[in-house]
Formats: sequence, structure tokens, C-alpha cells
Amino acid sequence: MTDTFHSSQPIYSQLADRINRQILRGELKPGDKLPSVREMGIQASVNPNTVQRTYRELEGMKIVETKRGQGTFVTENTDILNEMRERLKQEEISDFVKGMHDMGYTDLEIQTGLQSFLRNGTGGGDK
Repeated sequence: MTDTFHSSQPIYSQLADRINRQILRGELKPGDKLPSVREMGIQASVNPNTVQRTYRELEGMKIVETKRGQGTFVTENTDILNEMRERLKQEEISDFVKGMHDMGYTDLEIQTGLQSFLRNGTGGGDK
């Protein structure tokens, strides 16, 4: 996980996004234990304090739960995970549409382009 981080966003926030995406992809499942703060710091090549802040942020969002003496775990509350999934989907769609509008595309052009992209099987998702 030693990817590079972008200077435009705090590292702890980028690390939280990565963990959220691992949950969405099913790489981390409800109830799975996250690496210790020290282990995650080594994996991500960041200071353990940054990892601690990431875990606190995710805990504040109720996406993970810290059990004293046991570690940090992905929540088993599927309602929270489904809400996260929907929120992230809406954020991605919003960013995509805003970018297309910034380039001058109309809603109809975006919609037909997306439908064509998905219809031709190049969307990478369910067909």
C-alpha cells in the first residue's frame, strides 16, 4: 500500500479514503481487523500518528470500531456501510458530472455518453 499521497488533501484523509474503498471492494469485510497503527504506518509509509488520526476519523464516522486491547475493526453494522457506499457513489458521480460540465458538456451529452460507454461493455462493472 506504499502508494504516493497528493499534497492537495491531508494524508490521514487519503488513507481513510483508501480504507473505505477497500471496504467497498470487499477486501475488508464487516468485522475484519485492521492492521495495528504501527503496522499500517509501515505499510503506508506514514507516521503512526497519521494512522491514529485516520482511525479516529473512521471511528467518528462509525465505519470502524476500536476495542480496547484488541484493535480496530470494520463495523458489522451493514446500514452504516451501505450509507457509506451510497455517499461515496454520490460523491464520485458529482465529481464526474462537475468535471464534464466544466468541459462544456450538457446533461444530455453526459447521459448519452455514459449510456453508450456502459452499453459497449467497457464500463468494467456488471453487464
